[in-house]
Amino acid sequence: MAVMEWSPVLSVKVKKFDDQHKKLVDLLNQLHDAMKAGQGNAMLGVVLQSLITYTATHFKDEEQVMQANGYPDLARHKGEHEKLVKQVLDLQQKFQSGSSVLTLTVMSFLKDWLVTHIQGEDKKYGVFLNAKGIS
Repeated sequence: MAVMEWSPVLSVKVKKFDDQHKKLVDLLNQLHDAMKAGQGNAMLGVVLQSLITYTATHFKDEEQVMQANGYPDLARHKGEHEKLVKQVLDLQQKFQSGSSVLTLTVMSFLKDWLVTHIQGEDKKYGVFLNAKGIS
């Protein structure tokens, strides 16, 4: 069973971003599956790198659409993105230095961040963009 299932409650009602959010949920579930198979620590490096790479694309896409449409809260939203990137880079550095096994910490962090960010911050831009005819 997946640690996190995609559901309509997570939808921002902008297909491109919902699809990208589903990919982030999938990364979390890959880590969970690896943990269940006793391979969590081995999978962590791959998941962290995938998360870093994928979020860079996802955040850029979100920010470009928000900017192009005059989203009034873009600066704060961008700050939230920068905060996540810093946190993930810190987790990656700890993992690479061998200072700790972080799979449970990372999984909890990712799940909490995804749910909180999507349901809070991202839903705000979803309503804004939907009002401009973007879905």
